[in-house]
Amino acid sequence: MTAAARTRLDRVRASVGIASLALQQIEDDLSVDDVGQEELAAILRKLIEDTDPPGGFMASVAQLLTAAVRRAERPDRDGDASCPLHEAAALITDDAGQRLIWAARALHPQGDS
Repeated sequence: MTAAARTRLDRVRASVGIASLALQQIEDDLSVDDVGQEELAAILRKLIEDTDPPGGFMASVAQLLTAAVRRAERPDRDGDASCPLHEAAALITDDAGQRLIWAARALHPQGDS
């Protein structure tokens, strides 16, 4: 592994750590006793509907996988990983994202207040 690849992996590791800490903060906020169904629904919606970045957190994860697809499909690669990466990105947006929407609606069908 080259020094550049190690540096890149170090940056990825640090970024994943930051994202994990942010998600832990959300989890901690959910563990307090005064979180009602309406607020919980709003929190779930933020993961899928936030406009910065467009499409929310789930869409950002899917976009990351799409970037990996583009790299896997380059002419100097064999492309074997591109199909599973496409499927993973689709599952995140189509399945996980949709299930979050359904969960938020089940908690509070009126939407964000």
